[in-house]
Amino acid sequence: MGKIRSRRESNLRQHIAFLAARLMAEDGGLDYGAAKSKAARQAGLADAKLLPDNQEIEAALREYQELYQSDDQPAQLRHLREVAAKVMREFSEFRPVLVGSVLSGTAGQHSDVNLQLFTDDEKALTIFLLNRRYRFESGTRRLRRGDRTEEVPQVRIEVDDVEVALTVLHPDEERMSRKVRDGEPPQRASLAEVEAMLRGDALPGHDKDDY
Repeated sequence: MGKIRSRRESNLRQHIAFLAARLMAEDGGLDYGAAKSKAARQAGLADAKLLPDNQEIEAALREYQELYQSDDQPAQLRHLREVAAKVMREFSEFRPVLVGSVLSGTAGQHSDVNLQLFTDDEKALTIFLLNRRYRFESGTRRLRRGDRTEEVPQVRIEVDDVEVALTVLHPDEERMSRKVRDGEPPQRASLAEVEAMLRGDALPGHDKDDY
């Protein structure tokens, strides 16, 4: 019975992961948590212990994109990375790094570009935006730090018909280690690394398929 239950649980996790992946592929406004919860409701799952983790959903998302979006998704991803590089060049004084689905390679038509900026003077960013006549929307986003969640400032702008989210962090957080284990995908990328991806180069210690 244990093996049967384990097999059923595994199949259910895979089913939820696929449902969540499809939701994310078709609605770029959903993050892993929201897609997971919506998929669980659709499947009538009440046991949170059977929910897939983010890595399982990301694997399912990559598979979904390869099966159903292979004609369009690579070009969409490249455009998003080009927009990311363009914004990173302009905002270079805030030492931007790329994070999220545009970095990991799972972004699609409805995705936005997520950048982290580092400054201890949030007003300097506001002045920067005003001087360049950007239309922007200020707000906050929740960022998980270890076992706690904090709200940090975030600004949203639009560049070349793409929404760009600029999350503002203290410079101390920039100095946190960016090293990852061999075989793991990078969690953030500098402008030079984004430009390398656009050229088709692999990042140091990683294969192209990692992102």
